[in-house]
Amino acid sequence: MIKKASYFLLLCAAIGGAFAAGSWRSHNHTVSASGLHGRRILYYVDPMHPSFKSDKPGIAPDCNMPLEPVYADGEAPPDVAPDPNSATIAVDAAKQQIIGVRVGTVATEAGVERIRLYGRVAAEETRIYKLNAGLDGYVRDLSGFTTGSAVKKDDWLITYSSPEIRQPIQGFVAALDSIDRETKNGTTDSTQMVYAKISQEQSVDRLITLGMSWLQIEEIRKTHMIPANVEISAPADGFIVARNVTAGEKIMRGTELFRIADLRQVWVVADVPPRDAERLQPGMSAEISLAGRVLPARARVSGAVLPQFDPATQSSKVRLEVDNPGFALRPDMFVDVHLEVPYAAATTVPADALVRSGMSTTVFVEGSAGVFEPRQVHTGRRLGDRVEILHGLVAGDRIVVSGTFMLDSESRMHAHDQ
Repeated sequence: MIKKASYFLLLCAAIGGAFAAGSWRSHNHTVSASGLHGRRILYYVDPMHPSFKSDKPGIAPDCNMPLEPVYADGEAPPDVAPDPNSATIAVDAAKQQIIGVRVGTVATEAGVERIRLYGRVAAEETRIYKLNAGLDGYVRDLSGFTTGSAVKKDDWLITYSSPEIRQPIQGFVAALDSIDRETKNGTTDSTQMVYAKISQEQSVDRLITLGMSWLQIEEIRKTHMIPANVEISAPADGFIVARNVTAGEKIMRGTELFRIADLRQVWVVADVPPRDAERLQPGMSAEISLAGRVLPARARVSGAVLPQFDPATQSSKVRLEVDNPGFALRPDMFVDVHLEVPYAAATTVPADALVRSGMSTTVFVEGSAGVFEPRQVHTGRRLGDRVEILHGLVAGDRIVVSGTFMLDSESRMHAHDQ
């Protein structure tokens, strides 16, 4: 009886042990060997560093992310690189959000590029007035205007004396007297009247050539008096940019006495890189800024790129006409010029999408959901915050536009671990 009871207990224990072993084996086979949908799991890897392997699920020691399974059928999970011998990497949606990965589509389209040039202000040549002495003489009187002074048209500047001035003034007065005489006689169509008018025009031209102002010529016309001196006045509103004479000084014929610049409109001469020179067209509008402040001035490209070339900066020159309200711009100032230049259809990507290393430039192309492949590209012009792609991408490619630094680091570590 005792032997039967002992045999029964041993049999129950054996059956229980077999059942437990079978249950454990079944569970182990289901979780560790079969995986989801009956796929057999070989091992688990760190999603950030696939070289780390584990025979059971758990948490990665470096990033505290769940370990991902590697299956025996050769199909990689969404966040495991399909080819462990390449730099291709896979990142699931949750991890993309953590490291800031954002994907965009490559497009080919035309647009407008905002280019920045450096320029120097110059007085417009057609608005510069040089006042020269027409005869040898000496300065009898001089105004108080100095270099930098603002003057108005017809402001008196200088009086100089010359013995040679009397004869041309006398000829002018004689022509005026002849005209008055013929007018009083009623013979306005006579030959004498024609000769008198011709003589008057010639005399006026000669006086202007000698530097006499229109105000003084008109005064002589009214009074028929012969002045002893020549008075020179400002021919236009502007600023005195040169004063080359002093009171009592002897002057020679042709001496430049004053130079006046009308600064209501000025030129800005800017340096243009060769790659941008051909894209500039006359009439293009521009924005002028001085010390970081945008000026409320209308600016436009006045013509084609100038033939001058600066060997120091390796750039061409372009001239802009700029309105100058308030005279904020003065000659020889340096300013920033911003031009809106259209460009033809081009394949471009955000500058942040590029990873530059030495002489190579790389982007990360999304081959499938969450799988990224580094690809070298050849770049062209910088178009604002975008860069032209000459080779390596086509419209429709999906690339990483932010978070490229983290992907580049992961790709390099993955390649190093192989």
